[in-house]
Amino acid sequence: MNTDLGLILKLQGLDLHAAELSQEIAALPKRVAEIEKTLEAHKRRLEIDKAALAANHKERKSLEGDIKVQEQKMSKLRDQMVGAKTNEQYRAFQHEIEFCEKEIRRFEDKILDLMGEGESLDANVKAAEKSLAEEGKSVEAEKKAARERTAVTQKKLAEMKVERQSLASQAKAEYLANYERIRKRVPQGMALAEAAEGRCTVCNMIVRPQVMQELRISAEALIFCENCKRILYYNPMIAIDENAGP
Repeated sequence: MNTDLGLILKLQGLDLHAAELSQEIAALPKRVAEIEKTLEAHKRRLEIDKAALAANHKERKSLEGDIKVQEQKMSKLRDQMVGAKTNEQYRAFQHEIEFCEKEIRRFEDKILDLMGEGESLDANVKAAEKSLAEEGKSVEAEKKAARERTAVTQKKLAEMKVERQSLASQAKAEYLANYERIRKRVPQGMALAEAAEGRCTVCNMIVRPQVMQELRISAEALIFCENCKRILYYNPMIAIDENAGP
């Protein structure tokens, strides 16, 4: 492989690695947004439970007030019943007292039901508050880690940009122009493809024997895959820096 093609191959390695790093940077805010959205949903659920618990307490207080009203009414009825002059008046007072007692039992039964519901709601609220506190810490830790990873990755990308400029400045203009043109139109920017065992290793189509022979002996000419139109190279004996890409 000639030197210019080797430089382009290194350039491709850098570009592929840079694309992966850029995708990682782009994915981090989305991940943070997702966990923050989940956290907000849990906060809203907690607020709903708190509101339900408050409503439960309010209704119980209201019922306790209703019981006091009925008790006061019963007390007045008993006082009035003492002064009843006829049996009809006495029975009327008695029926009203019985109605008040019935209402009090109904209110008390309702309070007992609300107390059961309130205990469940209170337990849910306490558990949710504890879970939410832990989740909040976890979210903040993940956000901090995401910011740190982003900073490291951006620094790495800046270093790779400088290295790329250096490689591009050394490559022959024809090689660089063809590489840039092809990588913009092909998936993942894979503009170069190795020819191995008579096939293009990217599109897997057969490379004609004549083309394979040209690849073996050519030192300068650019040779393209007749199917996917990528730049072909043959058995590159080149040590690519591990920082140049995957």
